[in-house]
Amino acid sequence: MDIASAPCRTDRRAVVAGVLMALWCVGFAVANVWLELSGRLDDGPYAAYARGFLVMNVLVFALKLLGAAVMLLAVADRPRLIGPWWTSVLAFGAFATLGVYAAAGVAKGAALVATGSDQATAASVGYLLFFVLGACGFGVVAVAHWRRFRPGAAPVLVGAAGAPVLLVAVLTVAPRALSALGVMPAV
Repeated sequence: MDIASAPCRTDRRAVVAGVLMALWCVGFAVANVWLELSGRLDDGPYAAYARGFLVMNVLVFALKLLGAAVMLLAVADRPRLIGPWWTSVLAFGAFATLGVYAAAGVAKGAALVATGSDQATAASVGYLLFFVLGACGFGVVAVAHWRRFRPGAAPVLVGAAGAPVLLVAVLTVAPRALSALGVMPAV
């Protein structure tokens, strides 16, 4: 379905979810800014990694702002910046990325609880719930966008396939590249 034949208005519930998820992303991005401005990583056991953390924080900050933009694009009444197919790819990619990250956290948390580990704290449970709720919100918006424009299964599959690639790139490839460039010690 193209933009011209799509329903004029996005469902209000999807708009609310999209705006809340955009705010979730921006609020979460502010945490990266605070982390850098606070200087918490400049001293102590992580001092040798401070430059690498700066690069990673900028990368993650940009991804979070991209997530906010995707959520707003997905609920726009008349999207003009990119087409519905690509918006679906990005929305499902973001949903899958958060979903995989949250599912891994749930599995790890369940293992910690099952083994009686003292690492399962209220803070770690809150962190996990933060991502589970984010994944659910992104899923609601992605599905609402897909239902509105009906771009087919391809953007869902492309977005979902891209999620593990993005996670591997951010969590493993980028730190190793920074180590190889001498920006931070070997990981």
